[in-house]
Amino acid sequence: MAWTDNQNQTMPAEFILTGITDRPELQAPFFVLFLTIYVVSAVGNLGMIVLTKVDSNLQTPMYFFLRNLAFIDLGYSTSVGPKMLVNFVADQNTISYHWCAMQLTFFILFIISELFILSAMAYDRYVAICNPLLYTVVMSPRVCWVLVAVPYVYSASVSLVTTIKIFLSSFCGHNIVSHFYCDSLPLLTLLCSETRDIELFILVCSVFNLVSSLLVVVVSYILILKAILKMNTAQGRQKAFSTCGSHLAVVVVLYATLAFMYMQPKASHSFDTDKMASVFFTLVIPMLNPMIYSLRNKEVKGALRKVWKNLCKIPI
Repeated sequence: MAWTDNQNQTMPAEFILTGITDRPELQAPFFVLFLTIYVVSAVGNLGMIVLTKVDSNLQTPMYFFLRNLAFIDLGYSTSVGPKMLVNFVADQNTISYHWCAMQLTFFILFIISELFILSAMAYDRYVAICNPLLYTVVMSPRVCWVLVAVPYVYSASVSLVTTIKIFLSSFCGHNIVSHFYCDSLPLLTLLCSETRDIELFILVCSVFNLVSSLLVVVVSYILILKAILKMNTAQGRQKAFSTCGSHLAVVVVLYATLAFMYMQPKASHSFDTDKMASVFFTLVIPMLNPMIYSLRNKEVKGALRKVWKNLCKIPI
């Protein structure tokens, strides 16, 4: 493998990804499994984007956030999934230097955006349940766009700073990344230069992202819970609890996985364990989100039935 020296910075021409497993007999079953998961995820999220865009009954703040969540899920699963699938059938799991940097950039951008979109969704549900009369005023189109645009801008900034800090550092004579995609922590182990500043930056950003976004979710749902308990009808409480339970289940899985991976010192990491945890939030959660947040929703089911009926009327 070629190495180049650019202004005293040692750069590998490519990296070797260790992948999910090194057992040949598992390559084909894993390829079929993860291909199925990725296709279901892509179809579900693309469908949700299109459906919430074209159906007039889904032009509300809640579905605006769901559309952005679907876009984010599609983004970070696509930044990882296709390359991982190729590596299952390739002779050697390689990724070029520049593609590795691009994969890291987009992955960080989308995963941070997901956290703050989830908190925006929690705030939206808080306003809808606790202040229904003011809902259209508080959750105006301008406010909704701000709640989406600010996370995108912030996430892009953190993503670019992290990627630039890592890829402008000097790499040692090793190019084997102990993961199935280019992530910041495995890449740090390949650097010869001092990594304390980069590690501190990643740790501080990770703690801030997880704690601040989770705080919004927790406070919103505490207030929602208090409002639910004051409801007079058991049917209303059951419906609200069901909706909150689905949302919170995904939030707990995502936040717990990210906290496990990023909020601990580098020396404590087991990359084999991290790989399994990464599968959940890069592939499984993007597949589950359209089902949990949308397919259980009566309005979305109605929109799907309407689209299906219209498609059936089209002459072949």
